[in-house]
Amino acid sequence: MDRYLESHASAEPEMLKRLRKETFQKTTQPHMISGYQQGRLLTIFSKMLRPQRILEIGTFTGYATLCLAEGLTESGKITTLDINEDLAYLPRKYFSESKFNAQIDFQIVNALDFLQDTTDVFDLVFIDADKENYTEYFTLLKPLLQSGSVIIFDNVLWYGKVLEENPDKKSTQKIQELNDMIAKDSDFENLILPLRDGVNLLRKI
Repeated sequence: MDRYLESHASAEPEMLKRLRKETFQKTTQPHMISGYQQGRLLTIFSKMLRPQRILEIGTFTGYATLCLAEGLTESGKITTLDINEDLAYLPRKYFSESKFNAQIDFQIVNALDFLQDTTDVFDLVFIDADKENYTEYFTLLKPLLQSGSVIIFDNVLWYGKVLEENPDKKSTQKIQELNDMIAKDSDFENLILPLRDGVNLLRKI
C-alpha cells in the first residue's frame, strides 16, 4: 500500500531524495524521518497556508524542514529547533544546498526554553520531538498563535498505544493527555489523520 500511495503522489525533490537516503545510511534511527508521504503532506499544507512564520520542534536531519519551507512567502522564515549537536552537521549540509537556506533559522536549543522566551507569532507549527513534553508545548504555544494558525503534532497514535487503558510509559500517557486536551479545547478545531503514526491537525479558531 505504501508503494501504491507513493507512486500516486507528487514526486519529492531530488535533494530530499538524497537526504532521505543519507539519513538511512548515517543515523541509528532513520525511521524518525518524516519521509515521502508525510513530507508531501507538510508541503501541501504549507503551500496552502503560505505562512510568514513557521516553527518546527524536532529538526532531526532536516527533511520536514525543507518540505515546510516550500510554502513560505518570499519574506517568510522557518525556525527549527533541536538539541542533537552531534547530528546537526547533516541538516546544515542540506540547508546550505537549499534555495531556502536564507529563510531557515536552525537553532540547537531546548524547545521549552525557546517557547518561554520568544514573542514571535507563528502561522504554522510542526512538532515531532520529545513526546513527554507534548502537553507543555501545546500550552506554551497557544499565546503564540493567531486565528487561522495551524499546529501539526506527529506520532499521536504512538503505534496504537493510545488505545491502552492504563499505559505504563510516560510518553504514551502524555500523548493520550495531549489528544484529550486538544479534543476538549474550544479554541481549536482538529482532526487526527491516520497517516503513518498519526498526525493531529489543529486550526486555531
